Amino acid sequence: MGDSSEAEALVPRFEFEKLLNQVHPSDQGGRRIVLLGTIDSKPALLTAERAAFDTSSTLLATFVAGLQVVNNLGANDIYHWYLASSGPSTIAPSLKLNLIYPCTEQHVKKYSEQGTRMVTETPEIYRDYVKPYMQKKREEGRLNWVWNIIEGRTEQEDVMYREHGEEGFLILPDMNWDRKTISSLRLLGLVERRDIWSLRDLKKQHIIWLKHMRERLLDATVKLYPELEKDQLKLYVHYQPTYYQFHIHVVSVALEAGHTQATGKAFGLENLISQLETLQGGDGAGMADVSVTYSLGEASELWLEVFKPLKDGN
Repeated sequence: MGDSSEAEALVPRFEFEKLLNQVHPSDQGGRRIVLLGTIDSKPALLTAERAAFDTSSTLLATFVAGLQVVNNLGANDIYHWYLASSGPSTIAPSLKLNLIYPCTEQHVKKYSEQGTRMVTETPEIYRDYVKPYMQKKREEGRLNWVWNIIEGRTEQEDVMYREHGEEGFLILPDMNWDRKTISSLRLLGLVERRDIWSLRDLKKQHIIWLKHMRERLLDATVKLYPELEKDQLKLYVHYQPTYYQFHIHVVSVALEAGHTQATGKAFGLENLISQLETLQGGDGAGMADVSVTYSLGEASELWLEVFKPLKDGN
């Protein structure tokens, strides 16, 4: 993790341009807004959470200036996490801030309010369009911050559990968790091996490895948080994921099931294991051989570059 004082100095320099999105009450309880702005003339995205937000332009323009306490939780590459307060420094932090700086046009599209489409990705569409798209994204350096963690250069103080080797993985807090509210617990199980990018790379030969990861993730989590039992946790993966390095989300079952846990986004780990067990074929048979239905934002590259042209017959 970088110098916390340098990271904390970024937020006061944020200059508001516009509101990108206010998450609806069905997701995050209406507690999240996403702001687009600049820091030193470079684009930045600031996500803030609290009980409720007034989204009038006048108040949003002075939102950052009203923050009196900003404490850095972590920083890795372009990603920064904070606890902040909009009141006197004597009260507890009331906001969880995520800052992406400098942000890209792709970040702006992802976090902007947009329509959603359900798409069915056949094995052929995956092979001919989606996998090359994944390859391109990996080659663009989008995973630098992930490699920093895996290779021990950043955020090592946040690593809660680790196993090395071909079946190695590590556990760390999700950037969207405040690190204290157990009922909204969010952890990440990040895989060390680089040959598995997403659930599409899972094969029958990985069943034992997946079961091992599941048990170790559950064991480590209840050891870290003794107030929880294993059946109070759920494990899932996203498709499409935010980044193409296989990782498993570990969350409290008490966490409100918003967009990130919705059908068309989250795939239960136990269900994936069961699907692999029932697939016909040898050890090489896997998730690349089946159709997968999921949701995409209308501003996403995959929708605009792959699925919309296919729908339109182009």
